[in-house]
Amino acid sequence: MPSQNRLRKYARLAVSVGANVQPGQMLVIQGATDTREFIRLCVEEAYEVGAKSVMVRWSDDPISHTTYLKSDVETLEEVPAWIVAQFDYFMEKGAALLSVASPTPGLLADVDPVKLQRANIATRKALTNWQAHMMGNKTQWSIVAVPTVAWAKKVFPALNDEEAVDALWNAILTAVRVREDNDPVQEWRDHNARLSAHNAALNDHNFKSLHFKNSLGTDLVVELVKNHIWAGGDEKNTQGVHFNPNMPTEETFTMPLKFGVNGKVVATKPLNYQGRLIDGFWLEFKDGKVVAYDAAKEKEALSNLLSVDEGSSYLGEVALISHDSPISNANILFLNTLFDENASCHLALGRAYPMNLKGGLSMSQEELAAAGSNHSMEHQDFMFGSADMSIVGITQDGKEVVVFKDGNFAF
Repeated sequence: MPSQNRLRKYARLAVSVGANVQPGQMLVIQGATDTREFIRLCVEEAYEVGAKSVMVRWSDDPISHTTYLKSDVETLEEVPAWIVAQFDYFMEKGAALLSVASPTPGLLADVDPVKLQRANIATRKALTNWQAHMMGNKTQWSIVAVPTVAWAKKVFPALNDEEAVDALWNAILTAVRVREDNDPVQEWRDHNARLSAHNAALNDHNFKSLHFKNSLGTDLVVELVKNHIWAGGDEKNTQGVHFNPNMPTEETFTMPLKFGVNGKVVATKPLNYQGRLIDGFWLEFKDGKVVAYDAAKEKEALSNLLSVDEGSSYLGEVALISHDSPISNANILFLNTLFDENASCHLALGRAYPMNLKGGLSMSQEELAAAGSNHSMEHQDFMFGSADMSIVGITQDGKEVVVFKDGNFAF
């Protein structure tokens, strides 16, 4: 286990920089029972910075697993009104959200995928307003991660339980820039400034499209919406409060044109989706939509992802990350999108972020759709970057600009 000092720094970073809880604001923390010690630190830190109240919504992976196995699908599709009311209450109170991730890769591999699909769709439909609230940056939200034995043993199978957890703790804390002898809050300010510089350079180019190619078979053209905005690092909510949605983060990302994606993309890392590990997969796009796909493992799970709704087979995000980056250089497959997406350029199937369009945060769903934004209940990142990735940007007047050479930013 890390020292108490290092854990306390991490909790302070999550609360003060990630969710950036404001004096008098409510904080909602979501996390598994296995992470209770870290969540207790986060609760203490939240009150230290002046939170009015803190509510913790607990989950438990083994219980969830049993519930999926033993319940019928009709029961799993029921979303109690009190749960919807709870999230409505959070929105009414202007609560910030901190999610503490502690996944168990492959946990639901023996669960009927139909159950998972239908339960997932039912929950997302019931909480549509909450999802729009969060993805529209109406408040601050952040995701951090804490290791469990089950997760650590998947990442470091050759180590015993204690060694594996210690190794994963160290990898996580290194990725989020929390060391024994540093000020992680200041390091994140500096890191956000570097990402902001990348955003500014890309925004200045105002590309019409990006062409991705590598030796694995990716040959993909992604057209960008008109008036797109590149973002990454810290963001601002609609009240002007800064926050970091993902910790760690290395990406700069924007909004693709829903109907402007053509070609083939080959994933370079597995995707942990609904407890199943999709691996060795590729997607082919025509006019924005996935028209062909395959996977060496868990193709059915990939099919489920693509059929959540009409928008889950279109893209909502394109993100650029240099192959020569801290998480990539660690050469660890975390089996968790929060980390693995920050080791590689990635795309997201599903809903786009309104913040990636000028004026998007104040647009209606109809206005966003008219601008070329994709809408879906889903938003799922997958990784496709590589050491030999080349990216050529096409400007509005047809000029070509090298954006990536040999997997890294060329400017």
